[in-house]
Formats: sequence, C-alpha cells, structure tokens
Amino acid sequence: MRRVAGLCLGLALAACTPQQQDQIARDAARSTVNRVLLERYPGLPLGPAIDCIIDNASAQQILALAAKTVGGPDAASYEIVGRIVQKPETIRCLAVEGAPVLLESL
Repeated sequence: MRRVAGLCLGLALAACTPQQQDQIARDAARSTVNRVLLERYPGLPLGPAIDCIIDNASAQQILALAAKTVGGPDAASYEIVGRIVQKPETIRCLAVEGAPVLLESL
C-alpha cells in the first residue's frame, strides 16, 4: 500500500512545474512534521513551529519527510525533525515566531 501511494505521489509530482512540485512536497512534509511535533514537543505552538522547521529544512529533508506522509512518521522522521530543530536558524525562528504565540496562550 505504501509503495502504491509513493508511486502515485511520484506520478503526480512528475506532471507539475518545479514550483508546484516544491509546494506539494512541502505540504506533505508539513503533515509529517505536525505529527512528530504533536508527539515529541507537546505545548509547542504548532503553526509557527511547523513553519520554522519547513523553512529551515533542506530539500532532501523535505522530500524525506514528505515520503512519510502516507505511512506516518518513523524513527528517521523523528531524527530529521530533531536535527532541523537543533539548527541555529531554526532555534532563532522558534524564539521569534513561536515564543510570542506560546506566551499569548498562557
């Protein structure tokens, strides 16, 4: 089933422009990141955190996370998100974008 879903995603991407392919991959990666954050980082403002992670992920990381949308996140997904979260630019983004949202919710 996962193989069929991956093949379908690959075929859909092949028919798109590079910009559309990037957006589809980012949207799929967002789904995986959302699930990882819900489990690993409870209380983190999801919207800003997901944006910070996606914006600071490499193209390879985006594609790896996007591939896990159908079957759900696995150990590799958690590791990828963890590496992105530890990047200085992601930490800065979370401090600027995530902290105000977190403080507003208190």
